[in-house]
Amino acid sequence: MNSLTQFKKISILPLLIGLAIVALVSPRVTRADAVTDWNAIASTAIVTNAGQPPPVSVLHFAMVHGAVYDAVNAIDRGHQPYLVQPNANPTDSKAAAAATAAFRVLVGFDNLAGLFPAQLPTWQPVYNAYIAGLPDNPPGSRAAGIAIGETTARAMLIARQNDGRFGPPPPLYLPAPGIWRPTPPFFANDPAPWVGNVRPFIVPSAEMLRTDGPNALTSAAYAEDFNEVKEVGSLDSTTRTADQTDAAIFWQDQAIALWNRIFRTLATNQNLAIVDSARFFAMENLAAADALIGCWNDKYYWQFWRPITAIREADTDGNPATEADPTWLPLFDPAIGVPPPPLVTPPFPDHPSGHCCATSAFVHTLQNFFGTDKIAFSAHSNKSGTTRSFDRFSDALKEVIDARVWAGIHFRTADVQGSVLGKKVAHYLEKHYFQPVQ
Repeated sequence: MNSLTQFKKISILPLLIGLAIVALVSPRVTRADAVTDWNAIASTAIVTNAGQPPPVSVLHFAMVHGAVYDAVNAIDRGHQPYLVQPNANPTDSKAAAAATAAFRVLVGFDNLAGLFPAQLPTWQPVYNAYIAGLPDNPPGSRAAGIAIGETTARAMLIARQNDGRFGPPPPLYLPAPGIWRPTPPFFANDPAPWVGNVRPFIVPSAEMLRTDGPNALTSAAYAEDFNEVKEVGSLDSTTRTADQTDAAIFWQDQAIALWNRIFRTLATNQNLAIVDSARFFAMENLAAADALIGCWNDKYYWQFWRPITAIREADTDGNPATEADPTWLPLFDPAIGVPPPPLVTPPFPDHPSGHCCATSAFVHTLQNFFGTDKIAFSAHSNKSGTTRSFDRFSDALKEVIDARVWAGIHFRTADVQGSVLGKKVAHYLEKHYFQPVQ
């Protein structure tokens, strides 16, 4: 029996979401802080309710948390603002400011559209109950926080108007050896090919993140990548271990939602004050947003084929060290039973790996924020139904690089170069943004 039968098509996500919302509005439940509370709400709105895939959802996590940061920082005034710094008093409610900024970016205003205006009936009562549960000490501090949050939310929504989101797709290259084309079994097209043309949040341009590109088809390096993924990434691989299989499926959970769950745990476990929490979530999500903008720009610059196409059509690549297998299947195949959507090769070009771009931006920003790599953490995946633990932040990045090969969906070079791209964004952010006020 295939060991993969352990992954059952069971989802308790709707129950968990309901319990989370009840917990958020119940005065008897001890909350972490408004930033982590509204990060969980934003994740539900963006990922669960709207169903946005990682390269789209990360743009909207960034918008929410950029506004939340500016709202909280306007009161604290300890760091440079991201967009704006409205007038505030030190006693104004940071919690009300954070909750309002997140809420308004998500649902908008009467005269300014938010991300999901149709979700207003869902979140208005949650927001009302949340604000009502906050202290108003001194009197007027809560109303002042609300006004600050509304100001920073407006600034974010206006700043991101006409930024390229949901624009036209880039042109595709003509079919040829090495060129991407839709892959079996569904032959789907990219649901968000426009992401690479979105105006970045942090870096001056996506083009400055250009990678070195995939290996030449006739090179020894390409053959090495090819033969590795062909062996360890196949559906019926005899060399991939059970733990490697678990890791591959674990990381196929919605990556942005998964990492933001990790951030909520870290913020709580590391006892971050609300000011630090606001800066932390903004840094992480803004870095990952630009990493995926740069990644998608790079994907459609190179338009390199996926392993399933390359292996099945290896007799066209001109490399004597590769051998075609017209029936080859990757581990990521619908035959593997997991919660929906099914496991498949992602419907966009191979190079660079989007997951590695985002994870590298996350991990290097974690290292920059905490000033160390050595913080242990655990995470649970809704895709595999398992929990994995790591001694260091960098251990997670190393595993993701491997996991995409074990899944049979990426050449290793795409993973490695994706991690370089994400690191570039994290380093640019560290140097140019969120600087302490002298």
